[in-house]
Parts: sequence; structure tokens; C-alpha cells
Amino acid sequence: MTRPNVGEIGVWLRYQDFTPEFASALEELGYGTLWLGGSPDGHLQDVERVLNATSKVTVATGIVNIWKDDAATVAASFRRIEAAHPGRFLLGIGAGHREQIGDRYVRPYQKLVEYLDVLDAEGVPQDQRVLAALGPRVLRLAAERAAGAHPYFTDPGHTREARKILGDGPLLAPEQKVILVEEPAEARAIARPTLGFYKSAVNYANNFRRMGYSDEDLAGEGSDRLVDGLFAYGTPTAVAARVREHLSAGADHVCVQLLPAAGQDLLSGYRTLAAEFFG
Repeated sequence: MTRPNVGEIGVWLRYQDFTPEFASALEELGYGTLWLGGSPDGHLQDVERVLNATSKVTVATGIVNIWKDDAATVAASFRRIEAAHPGRFLLGIGAGHREQIGDRYVRPYQKLVEYLDVLDAEGVPQDQRVLAALGPRVLRLAAERAAGAHPYFTDPGHTREARKILGDGPLLAPEQKVILVEEPAEARAIARPTLGFYKSAVNYANNFRRMGYSDEDLAGEGSDRLVDGLFAYGTPTAVAARVREHLSAGADHVCVQLLPAAGQDLLSGYRTLAAEFFG
């Protein structure tokens, strides 16, 4: 098996919001991979629905939660999908957040290793899976046991460091949140509700600190410095330039998550960005 062709730019959207019509339109715009975000069910029916609605775009999970669905179930789903749509599915898995999992969240690194062991035994190829990875330990695991890494909610500086850890070859596919609003105060107001949970989640707060942000940046609603570092906003050209910073820093692929302003149409926004990326 070979790694699916992900292209340079993809779209990250919560799996519940990927209608067949929306997926088909994004494929026509030229995006290389559609990332079904959140925690899609391990039977992967949502993945199958998007694949059935498209013809060539790669579909990836960002991510299947290892505490929610057992590896054998996910492997069986993978085999079903691979038989119907060979080479178009990239399985992203990860440990999620302690705050959402609760008491089951014990020894997440070991749990992830054991999950990969089952995927190996069940015939899920290494080249067709990626790991949600933020810190050095899981990034190294992604290089050793998967096609690569899918860091979420990071900046180009993190991408640069992640590439050093992964080395040459493994896929590096960070997610980047973007806002097509030029006024900084308005863009920051859109960003902060999304930021709220993540800066209080232990794994993300620790990663923000590794990225150079201080406790003062994480306090309250989050500093302007934190928001400006994590969210790309401004004109379409400025947003596209920030996305390309990840590519210059060593990313192979960037999955773009557009946060619309009030009254903005999501598909129109992705169409505007496609003109910058592919036009």
C-alpha cells in the first residue's frame, strides 16, 4: 500500500457538517483532502458517505478517538472502505482530551501503542494512518508507526519543530484555523470562543507553552498575542500567506478550518480561499 495523495491544501470540518453536496463542491474547487473532524464513529459511515459523494479527493479522519471506538471495529471499517474506495482513505487516530474522556483517560501513550498493535494485526497499513500528535514523544511514534502526524491547533513554529522531530519522509499535516475578517478586534472576537476550551485542556495548554506562549497569554480569554499566533485572519491573500508559512516550515499538507463571521457562507469562503491557493 502507498500513502494516499493528500495534496498541499485540504479542508477540516466537523464530520456532522460534511454533507455530500458540500464535499463534492470542495473537491471541484481543488482541495486535496477532506478532513472529517471531531470524533467520527468507528464504523466510519460518515467517511463512506463523503467518499461516495466524491470521485478522487482523499478523505481523512481528524480524528477517530481511541477511547471511543475499539481498534478491531475501526480496522474492519477500514477494510470495508478500502475495498470500495482503494487508496482514498487516510485513517487519523488520537487520544483526544482528558477533560472529555474522564476516568478512562489513563496512560494515553501506552493506549495509543496498543491500539496501533491491533491495527497492525488487523491489516491496516502504516502508510494509510496518521496520529494526532503535538509533543515530541507522539511525534516520534507517528514517524515510527504511521504515515506521519496530524497536529491540531498549532502555528508554523510548531510545524518547524515537528518536522525536525519527524525527520524527512513522514507526512506532516497540521490544521490551521482561518478567519476571513480584516478588522483585528472582530477577528479576535470570532476566535476566542473556539480558543476557550483548548487553552483550558491540559494537553493543548501544555503544547501552547511548548510553543512559547506564557501563562499570562493563557489567562482569561487569551491574549491578543495568543490569538494572533494561532488564528490566521485578514484578507484572503494574508490568510493564504499564513497557511503557506506551514508549508515553508516543513508541512507537506495543511488542512484549513474556516471560522465564518456572522452571515458569511462557509462554501463561499472556501471558494475565495481556493482562488488564492489554486487560482
